[in-house]
Amino acid sequence: MSRQRLGQHFLIKGSALERIARAACPEREPPEREPLVVEIGPGRGALTERLLARADRVVAIEIDAGLVEVLRTKFQGDARLTVVEADALDTDLSQWGPAAIAGNLPYYAATPIIEKVLSPEKVLSRGVAMPRAVFLVQKEVAARLAARPGSRDYGYLSVQTQMHADVERLFDVPPSAFRPPPAVDSTVVRLLPRNRAAELGIADPARFLRFAGHCFRQKRKTLRNNLAGAYGKEAMDGWPEAGKRAEELTLEEFAELYRRLVPS
Repeated sequence: MSRQRLGQHFLIKGSALERIARAACPEREPPEREPLVVEIGPGRGALTERLLARADRVVAIEIDAGLVEVLRTKFQGDARLTVVEADALDTDLSQWGPAAIAGNLPYYAATPIIEKVLSPEKVLSRGVAMPRAVFLVQKEVAARLAARPGSRDYGYLSVQTQMHADVERLFDVPPSAFRPPPAVDSTVVRLLPRNRAAELGIADPARFLRFAGHCFRQKRKTLRNNLAGAYGKEAMDGWPEAGKRAEELTLEEFAELYRRLVPS
């Protein structure tokens, strides 16, 4: 598979790389290094180099065999770096222990990788296995991750992500910062794990997200119409939310609706 097919656009702008590394490995008092960073899609190692300057250890997961050799040659002799030839989507990212996660995510895989990083099994069952994740993603994806109710970008991905993390949009990166330049703008986002399910009194987050998926099944339809197939046409009769669209509801309102519709 070619590197273009893999969606690889290498970030080369030094100031952007440094800002990503600083976001993934923030300064500490007293000065300490980040214990461990897992980097997804290191490419030729531009970000890897800056992460190694701030971390005790870096595990770099790269799917491209040619780039794996580039990385092993470039960082030969640095025992603090472990290069893993693998698809991040097929890799247990928690196997090395609690770690910050960072990466320039290929556009085709950004959403499933973020879903994997914030999976309920990792964030809820194992406790907070990572302090933070910092990703460079397509600008439109970043907007959807951080969207608030009532905005055009707010949808299932917003609810799914915000159930498990606080989302911060840090800064935009133009196409000119990459080689080859992509056809779209990019944004760096930081995800800080948060157990919203516990805060909202939801015992089964996966079941709640299936419910949310029904709510957003057809974005322009009302909640009544979207939920009719799963819960019956009369389930929401007389409810004030019945005529609303899913994009209008906050997480708290989704949780309240879920508790009314789904037996505990």
